Amino acid sequence: MKKIEAIIRKTKFEDVKKGLHEIGIDYLTFWDVRGVGKSVEKRVYRGVKYDTSSIERTMISFIVRDKFVDSCIVSIRENAFTGEIGDGRVFIYEVLDAYRIRTGDSGDRSLYDEE
Repeated sequence: MKKIEAIIRKTKFEDVKKGLHEIGIDYLTFWDVRGVGKSVEKRVYRGVKYDTSSIERTMISFIVRDKFVDSCIVSIRENAFTGEIGDGRVFIYEVLDAYRIRTGDSGDRSLYDEE
Protein backbone atom coordinates (compact mmCIF):
# COMPACT_ATOMS: atom_id res chain seq x y z
CA MET A 1 0.00 0.00 0.00
CA LYS A 2 1.09 3.56 -0.67
CA LYS A 3 0.08 6.94 0.66
CA ILE A 4 -0.13 9.61 -2.01
CA GLU A 5 0.02 13.27 -1.08
CA ALA A 6 -0.31 16.00 -3.67
CA ILE A 7 0.01 19.75 -3.23
CA ILE A 8 -1.80 21.46 -6.09
CA ARG A 9 -3.27 24.81 -7.10
CA LYS A 10 -6.63 25.48 -5.45
CA THR A 11 -8.11 26.19 -8.88
CA LYS A 12 -7.23 22.67 -10.09
CA PHE A 13 -8.72 20.75 -7.15
CA GLU A 14 -12.06 19.92 -8.80
CA ASP A 15 -10.28 18.70 -11.96
CA VAL A 16 -7.94 16.47 -9.94
CA LYS A 17 -10.80 15.12 -7.79
CA LYS A 18 -12.84 14.30 -10.90
CA GLY A 19 -9.84 12.63 -12.57
CA LEU A 20 -9.20 10.46 -9.52
CA HIS A 21 -12.88 9.54 -9.32
CA GLU A 22 -12.78 8.41 -12.97
CA ILE A 23 -10.02 5.89 -12.16
CA GLY A 24 -11.82 4.57 -9.08
CA ILE A 25 -10.37 6.66 -6.26
CA ASP A 26 -13.46 7.77 -4.37
CA TYR A 27 -12.01 8.37 -0.90
CA LEU A 28 -9.54 11.13 -0.18
CA THR A 29 -8.77 13.79 2.37
CA PHE A 30 -8.01 17.38 1.41
CA TRP A 31 -7.35 20.66 3.12
CA ASP A 32 -6.27 24.17 2.25
CA VAL A 33 -2.60 24.83 2.98
CA ARG A 34 -0.19 27.71 2.65
CA GLY A 35 3.47 27.45 1.73
CA VAL A 36 6.47 29.31 0.45
CA GLY A 37 7.95 28.58 -2.95
CA LYS A 38 9.46 30.15 -6.05
CA SER A 39 6.06 31.32 -7.26
CA VAL A 40 4.90 34.63 -5.82
CA GLU A 41 1.28 35.61 -6.13
CA LYS A 42 0.47 39.29 -6.53
CA ARG A 43 -2.78 40.62 -5.19
CA VAL A 44 -4.47 43.91 -5.89
CA TYR A 45 -6.45 45.67 -3.20
CA ARG A 46 -7.97 49.04 -4.00
CA GLY A 47 -5.59 49.50 -6.89
CA VAL A 48 -2.44 48.71 -4.88
CA LYS A 49 -0.42 45.58 -5.73
CA TYR A 50 0.79 43.43 -2.84
CA ASP A 51 3.33 40.63 -3.05
CA THR A 52 2.46 37.74 -0.79
CA SER A 53 5.19 35.57 0.66
CA SER A 54 2.90 32.59 1.14
CA ILE A 55 1.02 30.75 -1.55
CA GLU A 56 -2.41 29.15 -1.12
CA ARG A 57 -2.67 25.55 -2.28
CA THR A 58 -4.76 22.44 -1.64
CA MET A 59 -3.20 19.26 -0.24
CA ILE A 60 -4.78 15.92 -1.13
CA SER A 61 -3.98 12.72 0.75
CA PHE A 62 -5.16 9.14 0.22
CA ILE A 63 -4.02 5.51 0.53
CA VAL A 64 -4.11 3.10 -2.43
CA ARG A 65 -3.06 -0.41 -3.30
CA ASP A 66 0.27 -0.64 -5.07
CA LYS A 67 -1.36 -1.52 -8.40
CA PHE A 68 -3.17 1.86 -8.52
CA VAL A 69 -0.18 4.13 -7.79
CA ASP A 70 0.91 4.75 -11.38
CA SER A 71 -2.58 5.56 -12.64
CA CYS A 72 -3.11 7.95 -9.70
CA ILE A 73 0.12 9.82 -10.45
CA VAL A 74 -0.76 10.12 -14.13
CA SER A 75 -4.24 11.39 -13.29
CA ILE A 76 -2.96 13.99 -10.81
CA ARG A 77 -0.25 15.22 -13.16
CA GLU A 78 -2.61 15.51 -16.12
CA ASN A 79 -5.37 17.27 -14.19
CA ALA A 80 -3.18 19.62 -12.10
CA PHE A 81 -0.97 20.72 -15.01
CA THR A 82 -0.91 24.35 -16.15
CA GLY A 83 2.69 24.48 -17.36
CA GLU A 84 3.56 27.34 -15.03
CA ILE A 85 5.76 27.47 -11.95
CA GLY A 86 3.74 26.43 -8.93
CA ASP A 87 1.78 23.51 -10.38
CA GLY A 88 2.64 21.49 -7.28
CA ARG A 89 4.23 18.27 -6.10
CA VAL A 90 3.25 14.63 -5.61
CA PHE A 91 4.75 12.53 -2.81
CA ILE A 92 4.55 8.75 -2.40
CA TYR A 93 5.03 7.02 0.98
CA GLU A 94 5.15 3.35 1.91
CA VAL A 95 2.30 2.29 4.22
CA LEU A 96 3.17 -0.63 6.47
CA ASP A 97 -0.36 -1.59 7.41
CA ALA A 98 -3.90 -0.28 7.77
CA TYR A 99 -6.89 -1.38 9.85
CA ARG A 100 -10.59 -0.81 9.40
CA ILE A 101 -11.89 -0.02 12.86
CA ARG A 102 -15.44 -1.29 12.34
CA THR A 103 -14.56 -4.77 10.99
CA GLY A 104 -10.97 -5.29 12.05
CA ASP A 105 -9.90 -5.91 8.44
CA SER A 106 -6.23 -5.19 7.85
CA GLY A 107 -3.93 -4.60 4.89
CA ASP A 108 -5.46 -4.13 1.44
CA ARG A 109 -8.84 -5.42 2.66
CA SER A 110 -9.12 -2.45 5.02
CA LEU A 111 -9.13 -0.02 2.09
CA TYR A 112 -12.03 -1.29 -0.02
CA ASP A 113 -14.73 -3.91 0.11
CA GLU A 114 -13.79 -5.44 -3.24
CA GLU A 115 -10.52 -6.40 -4.92
